Amino acid sequence: MTNTFHTVTVESATEAYVLSRGKARFLSIAQAIRAIRTLMPACMLTDHELEEMLAEACIAHGVPVAFDLTTAGVSETRLHS
Repeated sequence: MTNTFHTVTVESATEAYVLSRGKARFLSIAQAIRAIRTLMPACMLTDHELEEMLAEACIAHGVPVAFDLTTAGVSETRLHS
């Protein structure tokens, strides 16, 4: 019996996360980044890079997105659909 394990890339993890949230009212960028960092603790991308990657996947799949990531002491929520 042979077990095959697929390599999970950051790109595939963001895509899978967005697709898993397709029925939600919107995708929270902050929550998505926490989930990806939990799944991939060695991820070298910045939060901003992950935010861009998630936003691109949301646009591609028509998932509304909340840009609710707190950066540099700024707490502003922007909703886009």
